[in-house]
Amino acid sequence: MKFIDLRSDTVTHPTEKMRQLMASAPVGDDVYGDDETVIKLEEETARILGKEAALFVPSGVFGNQLSILTHTERTNEIILGENSHIIAHEAGSVALISNVQTRTLKDDLGELDPKEVQKAVRKGEDIHFPKTGLICVETAHSTGNVASLENLKSISEIAKAYEIPVHLDGARLFNAAAHLKVDAKEIAQYADSISLCLSKGLCAPVGSVVSGSKEFIAKARKNRKILGGGMRQVGILAAAGLEALDMRHRLNEDHENARYFGEELHKIPGISVRLDEIKINMIFFTIDKEGFQESDLVAHMKEHGILMNGSDEGVFRFVTHYYVTRERINQVLQILREYFQ
Repeated sequence: MKFIDLRSDTVTHPTEKMRQLMASAPVGDDVYGDDETVIKLEEETARILGKEAALFVPSGVFGNQLSILTHTERTNEIILGENSHIIAHEAGSVALISNVQTRTLKDDLGELDPKEVQKAVRKGEDIHFPKTGLICVETAHSTGNVASLENLKSISEIAKAYEIPVHLDGARLFNAAAHLKVDAKEIAQYADSISLCLSKGLCAPVGSVVSGSKEFIAKARKNRKILGGGMRQVGILAAAGLEALDMRHRLNEDHENARYFGEELHKIPGISVRLDEIKINMIFFTIDKEGFQESDLVAHMKEHGILMNGSDEGVFRFVTHYYVTRERINQVLQILREYFQ
């Protein structure tokens, strides 16, 4: 990469191996269901997550919204965290696409309180109430937090007791699995559907995969068509997705780099890193330095070949990924040390 890009793990480029696989991928017409590379990607994703079937979709937002549409009926209510990606970063699409009501609960760095989830479920058949149609969880969360297996299991048990499906926004599911040191299917078992992103730390150029039961995926395939997500010779992209699945095994390297980055960053006077929140590949920090100008720092870093976002209410975030090596981290640290001297 030309720049050292710390803005997100969404900025990753396809690796050279991915590009070669894309160039030689067998393709067909995926709407007809005869693109063999897509079929292989879907089967492999379902196998890894312990589900019956899977469906390739254009993006993570598409995967979440498709799942909500497939699980629910208009006027249903869905339960989810107030800081979840679906609420905070999907442009209100759940209201437009599925016509459902959202019931948001406080989430402790992404974890929902099972007691609050149970209280939020609409019980009985009172004509004044919407029906609870879905519970949505997210791990790893956009705050970098990873929900515990115990937390996910508790919510799953509540959902089953009331015959409500659970959707998992698992955009960074493999990061969560790496942090917990478990197979991804151990997390996925607590959800009826999962949306898994291939284009973040896994380096694929585009795409997500939705997994679930055969019945759910058959219905989702029809809804994908309705939403304009039916794709043709998309095996070219699925080939990159297959390589991305293999790249899940190296995510611990990004996590270790994030820990190193955060610990060294914390040593720079004026920078305070939330070290206890470094669980995956994200570092959150604040800057308290007399005369500090955020816009000046962002511009200075760009002049030195480093891309970073401004703060979110005073909190900055750096994200490590395949192209943020230990050597590049040291370069960034040196530039920051000099800047804050």
